[in-house]
Amino acid sequence: MKGQYMSILSKKIMTDVSRAYMEAHGLSSVFVGLTGAPVNLAESLARLPGNSRKRNYALQESLNLGRAYVFSPASTIVSWVIGLENMRMVHGSLISGEVRLNSGENESEALDYLRDCGLTRDDAALEYEKMPVFSQDEVSLAATALQDIFYSISGWSPKLMQENRRKELQKHQINQSIEDQRKHGKPALYAFEKERILLGYIRAGDRNGARQILNDMLSTIYLSSPGLVVLRARVIELVSCLTRAAIEDNPLMEPLIERNHAWIERLITAKSFEELSSVLMETLDDFVDAVYLHGINRSNLKVSRALDFISENYMKKISLKDVAEEVQLSPSRLSHLIKDYTGKTVLQHIQQVRIQNAQRMLERSNADCSEIAYEVGFSDQSYFTKHFKRIMGKTPGQYRRAVHGR
Repeated sequence: MKGQYMSILSKKIMTDVSRAYMEAHGLSSVFVGLTGAPVNLAESLARLPGNSRKRNYALQESLNLGRAYVFSPASTIVSWVIGLENMRMVHGSLISGEVRLNSGENESEALDYLRDCGLTRDDAALEYEKMPVFSQDEVSLAATALQDIFYSISGWSPKLMQENRRKELQKHQINQSIEDQRKHGKPALYAFEKERILLGYIRAGDRNGARQILNDMLSTIYLSSPGLVVLRARVIELVSCLTRAAIEDNPLMEPLIERNHAWIERLITAKSFEELSSVLMETLDDFVDAVYLHGINRSNLKVSRALDFISENYMKKISLKDVAEEVQLSPSRLSHLIKDYTGKTVLQHIQQVRIQNAQRMLERSNADCSEIAYEVGFSDQSYFTKHFKRIMGKTPGQYRRAVHGR
C-alpha cells in the first residue's frame, strides 16, 4: 500500500506540506493511507495501533463536513484530521501532531490512554510532557491551516469535500435564520419581493447572494409550514415560479422547462427537510448555469467574479477601481460590462448588497440603525437611510416595525 500511495502523492509534496506546516505551527503531520497505515514516520500518536478507531472516525467526519475534524484521543489531548480527496476519489488522510489543551484538567486520564496505546509509564509521561500547549482558538487556526496548506501545495481538487462543506454551511445558515426568526417573534413574511431579488442575483450570476436569499426563504417556509408535504409543495412552487419568470424575461431560456421537470422529480423524492434543502441548492446551481448558458458570453465571467467580490467585501470601503483591480479589467471596461449585462452600475450593486444585508440585520437583531449602517459599509446614517428608502420604499425604522408587526 505504501508504494501505491507514494505513486499517488509524491514524496516531495508530502515533504513540502510537512515542512510548511511545521514552520507555521510547530507541529508534525502524518500521512495515512486507506489501510490505516502511516506513510511517513513523523513523531505522532498516529503511529500507535490503539489510536486507529478514533482516527478512522475522524477521517469520515472530515469528509462529511468538508473540513478538518478535531478529535480528542484522551482528556486534554487533541488532534485533527483532514481527508485527502482529489476529484471525488479519497486517497487517505493527513493527521496533525497532538497538542495539549490549556484547560487545566487532570492529566491522569491522558497518561492512562497513552499507556493503553502501548507506551511504558515513563514513555507516556515523556510523550505527554513534550506536547505543545494550545488554546481552542489556536487549535481551530492550526486545523484550518493544515487543510489549506495541503490543498495549496498538492493542487488537488476536493470536489466532494467542497460539496459537503456547502451543504453544512447551508444547514447552519438555515438553522441560524430559523433561530433568529423565532427569537424575534413571527418570521418576516415570505414575499414575492424576495423571489424577485433571488432572480436578480441569478441573472447576475451571483451565487453567494442567491444562496443567502434562498436560505432565508427556506427558513421562512419551514417556520410557516414545517410539514414535509407542504414544504415540498412550496419549494416546487418556488422553482416553477423562477423558471416561468426566467422564460418570460428571455424566451431563449425555454429549454429550462425540461430542466424544471427533472428538478421537480428530484424534489418530489426528497425524504427530509435537509435532503429537500440540499436538492434545492443543487437546483439553484443548475439554474444559474442554465441562465449563464443562454444569456452570457465568455467576457461576463468577469462580471460574475466582480459581483462575488462585492458580495464578500461590501462592508469595506470599496470602489469601482477596487473591483476592477480584483478582476483585472480597467474601471471603464468593467463599468461597461456590468451596466450592459445587469442594467446597474457597480456603485448601485454595492449599495444594493449593503441594503439587503441591512434588511437581514433589521429583521434579526436589535442593533440601532447607526450601528447597522456602519456594519454594512455606510459611513453616514442619513446616507444609509436615504438609499434604504429609495430601494425598499421605507425607512429602516419603518421596515423593522413592519417586519415585527409593531
